[in-house]
Parts: sequence; structure tokens; C-alpha cells
Amino acid sequence: MRGFFLSCAALVVSVSGLLATEVEVQTKPSPKPSPGQSPQRLQSPAPQASAPQSPAPVSPTPGLELPQYRPVLLGLGQNSVINRINTQSLIKNGQKDASIMFCCSVTRTGEIANTWTYRQTPESKLLEQELVRCLDSTAFVPAIYNRQLVHALFYGTVTFKVINGKPRLRIFANQEAEELKKESNFVGPQPFVGKDSKFEGLHYPGDIVSAPVSGLVELAIKVDADGNLKEIRVVSEEPPLLGFRRAAAEDFRVARFIPAFRDGKPVECSITLPVYYEP
Repeated sequence: MRGFFLSCAALVVSVSGLLATEVEVQTKPSPKPSPGQSPQRLQSPAPQASAPQSPAPVSPTPGLELPQYRPVLLGLGQNSVINRINTQSLIKNGQKDASIMFCCSVTRTGEIANTWTYRQTPESKLLEQELVRCLDSTAFVPAIYNRQLVHALFYGTVTFKVINGKPRLRIFANQEAEELKKESNFVGPQPFVGKDSKFEGLHYPGDIVSAPVSGLVELAIKVDADGNLKEIRVVSEEPPLLGFRRAAAEDFRVARFIPAFRDGKPVECSITLPVYYEP
């Protein structure tokens, strides 16, 4: 992710209905996930003849005014990742309760440029592989800031449970432990690239790290209801003393955010943001 630069339908979508989505049963079979996927970064599997085509870019509807703010959202319909994950196949193949956190770089057209995973629970490999497969041919609802479509980072959490022999899949647009526990209608703030933000993406500290190694930094941030960064503090870094702390602080200190949304309305919030770096 060295020098990684972040490179959106004007549908009037109700935010409160898209923050966390649930499916109980999926009847259409899906291709089996390709083996050997990395547990750290989601990489697109090799194309299959039966796989659906990549989603077409999303364009604003002429004459329709965009909202002031809108976060990246999962969306609805057949191209939404929540509707593409084959929960029946996961149960059949032995997937037990599991969760995964992930981050997607989502373009102004809703397409996914890059995706990373981290903090997987034990024995979540099958769930991760299925997520890889689905994100390869899905589309998100893109972000909006000041009525302009922007390229933003989406921070999400996937949870999978087997209850009375039936699958329960949830995807949340935040990574806060308390919000996930309560299954809140909450979308965490999302940093974006655009004329109103100086954020340029994540920059691997290659000037310090001599051998390829991945790093994870936790940032405690406070973002107001207009997306302005009010406070930032490094909480932790893994591994330490390799420049990841400095990289994260420099990458985010100039960022502006799509504000957090609670119950469909922008709100001020304080969160812990995990920032993942790979060579």
C-alpha cells in the first residue's frame, strides 16, 4: 500500500435503512470461494465463467440535487454484498460463529478499489473467503460531501452466527465494540478524498521499515457533525517502533470526514479507528 492514493448514485437512499443489513436464508447457490486467500488483504479471486459481471459505474441522476452528506453504504438489491454472501454454503462447509473487520476504498462510482481485513476471530477463514468472492463483483452506495460525490474509506464489520441451525449474517458500517454489541443504527465517520479534504490515503513508512511487515495503528479521534477532525491521538501500534505511529498520525491529521450517522442523522462522535498498513 506504499504511496496508496484514493482514486455514487444520486439515488435518494434512506440512510437509516442501510446501516446494518441482515439475511436469514440465501437460496441461490454461489461459486465456491477460491482457496489460499490472504488473511490480511482481500484479493480478487480468479474470474469464473458463472460469476456475475462487475457492477457498472454509478452516475448521478440529472437534475436531482444530492444531499449535504452521505456515507458509503452497503446498498440494497442483488449487487449488495449482503445479498451475495451464500450463508447456506457457509453452514454446509462448517463455518461456525465468526466475525471479521474490514476496510474498503470506495470510488465516486461506488466501485471498490482496495479492501483489507484484520482482527478476524479464530476459524473465520471460510467467511473471509466468501466475503472476498462477493466484494469482487459488488457495488456500494458512494459517499457524498457538500453535495459532491467523493472517494472515501468504508470501515465495516461482518458477523456470522448459527442459531438453531440457521445462518444469521450481519454487516455493520462501524467497528466500535459497544455499537456492535447493541447492533446500533450507527455509521462511523469515513475519511474522504476531495477538494474539501487534504487526506491523500495511507502511506507505508518505507523509509524506516527495512523488511516487509504489516502494521496496525489505533487512532482515537473526535469528529464533529460536519466532518471536521477535532481531536486525534495514537492509542497503540503493532509492531512498535517501525514508523507506523508516525505514518498514521501524518496521514489523518489533515483528513476531513463524512460525519458519523446515527439513526439517519449526522452526529458528532468519538471513536477508535484502526488503520492497517501493508508493504
